[in-house]
Amino acid sequence: MLTLTHEHVMDLENAHTSGFYAKRELVLVRGRGATVWSADGRAYLDCSAGYGVANVGHSHPVVVQAIQHQAAQLLSCPEFVYNDVRAQFQAALVAQLPAGLERLFLCNSGAEANEAALKMARLTTARPHLIAAVRGFHGRTLGALAATWNPAYRQPFEPLLPAVSHVPFNNVAAVRQAITPQTGAILVEPVQGEGGVRTADPGYLASLRQLADEHDLLLIFDEVQTGFGRTGTLFACQQDGVVPDLLVMGKALGGGVPMGGVALGPRVQNIAPGLHGSTFGGNPLACAAGLASLQVLMEEGLVEGAAERGRYLQEQLRQLASPLVREVRGRGLMVGVELKVRVLPLLKALQEEHGIIALPAGPTVLRLLPPLVITRAEVDAVVAGIQAVLANTFGAGGGGGG
Repeated sequence: MLTLTHEHVMDLENAHTSGFYAKRELVLVRGRGATVWSADGRAYLDCSAGYGVANVGHSHPVVVQAIQHQAAQLLSCPEFVYNDVRAQFQAALVAQLPAGLERLFLCNSGAEANEAALKMARLTTARPHLIAAVRGFHGRTLGALAATWNPAYRQPFEPLLPAVSHVPFNNVAAVRQAITPQTGAILVEPVQGEGGVRTADPGYLASLRQLADEHDLLLIFDEVQTGFGRTGTLFACQQDGVVPDLLVMGKALGGGVPMGGVALGPRVQNIAPGLHGSTFGGNPLACAAGLASLQVLMEEGLVEGAAERGRYLQEQLRQLASPLVREVRGRGLMVGVELKVRVLPLLKALQEEHGIIALPAGPTVLRLLPPLVITRAEVDAVVAGIQAVLANTFGAGGGGGG
């Protein structure tokens, strides 16, 4: 492979990229733990984790070793035959899932997993109407996009699936009112990520479970971003003690290798060969990476660590005495800082001046999704950078947050 300058890399990508992505002028070439390095050798604290993919950190040696070993054994093995690594991964994952979710459909991304979940709901109930949440985000493929709320994502591709109702998040009465004889499923994120890092109120998920049972609907939890320790439990719904009929997974599932999945409960019916499938779903490489990642999460205590460092991060952020901070919210290491100003200048300054890569969650929310291996010292550096940017970029005082 040729060694390219960062200018040449950017020129090549700009010449050939689709145009769907707003690019930052940054070329990343290496990562380890919570740190990534650019082509010119500068280190950055990665508080994006690839939109929540790198939960076990970048290039964790256990995951790397598993990928290298499997690459030398077998890369492709479709699900019309059995595979040893797939079987081990499925058994290990089911052992960690909420009780009753004992079957798995494996695919390649969170959006693809949401598509599969919607099809399974249709197969089970034969009812087309879906209830989803305002500010919810479930992917950009046409079916998942119909469930996604943001009009900016939806409007260029309308008409989408027509039978979708969006109701306010955390409003049980609105869900009850939206149910019709044609309603087959309710789809929500336990914590809305793209929608501003908004958490489910206590009792909200349990109330949705009750409504689903009363009306013979399927309850779908989209845990693509919240899954695999991000919120301080392996899955966010476990904090509420609520088990969905379909649990959608992606992002961190494959330890960095593209992977999605759906866990199926006993109420999901009418699944038959040929009704759905995925060429690369459950491939041995992704399964090996997923198995190793799950091992790391459990054996290194990263889930419990995410809860502890998430509390610490939020405590420190709440001590930022800036008049520009409206609210700090989140669970575990899924944290949003809502500002009274637009977030993009802050993101630019954090990256360029302090070597911190972070994300937006709407026009005024700073989203932090660091790898779960982030240390307290690295958390302190992130908070200090945010404090400095609030003071310097917008001319407002920081204070505290150490």
